[in-house]
Amino acid sequence: MMPQVSQDHGSTVDIALASWRQGDVCLDTGLEFVHVADLSRPGSNAALYAAARLKDQGAQLPTGSISLSEEVPGLVMLTQTCDIVRPNAVRPYVEVSPLLHVPVEFVEDVHRLRRPAFAYVPATAKHRLVVDLDRVMTIEKAVVATWNRVPGWRTDDQARAFAEALARIRSRFAFPDDFVAITTKLQERLRGRHNRQHSEGAHLRALREIRVRAAPAWDAHEVALGVWFIKDDEPPSVAAAWSDWVEAWTALLDQSGRFQVEFAVACRLEDLTARDYVESDRLDLNFLSGS
Repeated sequence: MMPQVSQDHGSTVDIALASWRQGDVCLDTGLEFVHVADLSRPGSNAALYAAARLKDQGAQLPTGSISLSEEVPGLVMLTQTCDIVRPNAVRPYVEVSPLLHVPVEFVEDVHRLRRPAFAYVPATAKHRLVVDLDRVMTIEKAVVATWNRVPGWRTDDQARAFAEALARIRSRFAFPDDFVAITTKLQERLRGRHNRQHSEGAHLRALREIRVRAAPAWDAHEVALGVWFIKDDEPPSVAAAWSDWVEAWTALLDQSGRFQVEFAVACRLEDLTARDYVESDRLDLNFLSGS
């Protein structure tokens, strides 16, 4: 039989975690992220650094897996709020991800859900810190009980946006390789022009998302594509020219193979039907690389 958590210990931890929510942050000094690596085949910067340091010291690299710790500027709670506040005796673990320093424009990309490997936290955005969702660590709630909690968000909309970012990294659609190939020029255009201070950049920054639907199916011999460029706002300081830019962006898709663009439009989210939305897949600035 598994030993039971002390009732006194459990209640102390439960009280400490009662105010924690998904998306909350700890910015205490000395926080570390721990992961398992093989220094004979380092794949992360932390592993490369550890392997290089051992070589400089004349030490032999260990064989097999070892635990590495890396200091990070903060940790963010990923576990759903309902599970955070459940009794420690029932649910003793939570998941966290580290914060990462990035450029200002990258923060805005993350805010608009264009970087699916990262999540935006309003409380840390001013410090140019975003959540690195590629790195997830399981810890016991008793550890969190010693942390200083920083509320990560203030409104329900912000909480929903964070939850959506967490869901998207696990549920992203895997586009066919030949579709990836025909979108190379479009991706390059989106990346290169997004932050430019001209009409096209303003239109790109006004987009909420881009969605594409394949009919009759992605694996069909011939595929008709429907593309929605969904806007949040009108571009500021420039005349709206959505039809012109949609035509220019769509022209970058190679239609010499089995994919043909049936239609491409700029619209608002409320202009789509529920069927349009659920039968389409979201494209990101880095949807081709999968990062």
